[in-house]
Amino acid sequence: MTRFYDARGNIYGVVSPAHLRRRGVDLPGSADLAASERQAWTALAIVAECGWGAVPPSADAKAHRCDGLLVGPFQAAPPFDLLIVNTDGSLAERSGNGLTIFAQAMTDQGLMSEGCELRVHHDKADAASPLATQVEPAVYRQARGFWLTLGQPVFGPSAAGAEGIDRVLAQQDGFSHVAALSAIDPQWGRSQFVRVGNPHCVTLVEQLDALPNNQTMHQPALFERLQAIAFAPPLGSGRPCVGGVNLQWAARASGNQVIARVFERGEGPTASSGTSASAVACAAWRAGWVGAGEVAVVMPAGTAPVRLRVEGETLLSVSLFGTAHSLE
Repeated sequence: MTRFYDARGNIYGVVSPAHLRRRGVDLPGSADLAASERQAWTALAIVAECGWGAVPPSADAKAHRCDGLLVGPFQAAPPFDLLIVNTDGSLAERSGNGLTIFAQAMTDQGLMSEGCELRVHHDKADAASPLATQVEPAVYRQARGFWLTLGQPVFGPSAAGAEGIDRVLAQQDGFSHVAALSAIDPQWGRSQFVRVGNPHCVTLVEQLDALPNNQTMHQPALFERLQAIAFAPPLGSGRPCVGGVNLQWAARASGNQVIARVFERGEGPTASSGTSASAVACAAWRAGWVGAGEVAVVMPAGTAPVRLRVEGETLLSVSLFGTAHSLE
């Protein structure tokens, strides 16, 4: 059966390959083959396990669905292979909350008692597959969860697949001006592209009221403009990033704290995102807003603790802490 979990407001179903096959989904036997042939089975898996039709995301759809499926493991012992299936049928390279949920599910099933590697398979041409994440059980401020080591972030338009002066205008301070964003709001004129396994575009704003709210982003007029920027074709424009990009907005707060909002590629507005929180922390460090060590990224569904390891002027790695609980 599919078991649903919540991690900071993100809800994913965890389903085994064997269960999907019993449900009539023609899932290949290996994770890499399943990723390469995902168009043949992901839509059916979403319909079978999540209980709604395979329709493109829309402004009002998020209210009555989860954030996708975690399909795995494809073996009985770690390291574990899995696929992250978005509700539009596409595959994600990484999801911080999703991997937290998968780690908790493996723990609940008695398959994981210590740290291990989780390997996400996907079909994106501009990123390595599988993408590995080291997961360590931990207790943080009396909460039992997991630290996810996401590796060294890479900055700049090329890191996120955004290239060409007609798409992104680079600024002298190392940040970028994305014309499609500033056309929506002139306060959205300073962005940082960063890859933490998957691509992100973090827009830094000076005032809290310049942050979009989730209710507004669900409204069709704004949703459709942001979808054109964030989603890959055919639902998006492929500009600035041909493969789509996750959008975040960040405002500075006191201490090592940042307030953030998120519009996910393939999903839309979300109250929480682990890799988005990590990307926001990295962009805030690049802007000089926060220092090394722990950074608190505050999103509508809660605060994500992020750790930045810095040596000199180089950000060496970013890690994310998260907890998850079953909804059953």
